[in-house]
Amino acid sequence: MFRSRRSKTKGSARSQIAIKGVRDNILILPDNRYRAVLTTSSVNFELQSADEQDALVDTFQSFLNSLTTPIQILVRIRELDVDRYIEDFQEARASETHAVYKKQMQDYGAFIRKLVSGNKILSRRFYVVIPYENRNVTDFPLVREQLQLEQEIVIKGLEKLGMTARPLSSLEILELFYSFYRPEQAKTQPLTQELIKHTHATNYL
Repeated sequence: MFRSRRSKTKGSARSQIAIKGVRDNILILPDNRYRAVLTTSSVNFELQSADEQDALVDTFQSFLNSLTTPIQILVRIRELDVDRYIEDFQEARASETHAVYKKQMQDYGAFIRKLVSGNKILSRRFYVVIPYENRNVTDFPLVREQLQLEQEIVIKGLEKLGMTARPLSSLEILELFYSFYRPEQAKTQPLTQELIKHTHATNYL
């Protein structure tokens, strides 16, 4: 489990989000509140025919009615760090020994630069947050079991919509918050298990 220290800095990000810790792929909040986070694929509704859209809406309605707990749907839109991608690509090109492949990589690099010139390239990630709150329950294995049952319901419901979903690991949950509150630092110093071993992970929030 990763625990956070109390911050003496007024208005710190950690004080705003109030994370108590992360354990066994579960986000732990104060007052015996817990969250599981799923990452999901998406469905392009606009590309569906009218009949397919109607069927999708009906299936989504059935999915919502099947839930035994409220959920939060999070859509995160981020600007891709294309500069870093191009730098890594240039390093790979420099080590290429075949002239044909080197020329192809050069053309590809020029194409990417032209494509992103004056434009922002955005990525979309989709998440479903599943809560568990019971102030009288402090038995973590029981909490984990209840959340796993809720996850199965949500995952199966999303599969009927043609979507895939999986739980985020403890590290991925920390990475999500890390990139929210320290986006520039996340680009140059990615959160890793090795880094967590040497410091309290939420010190980076």
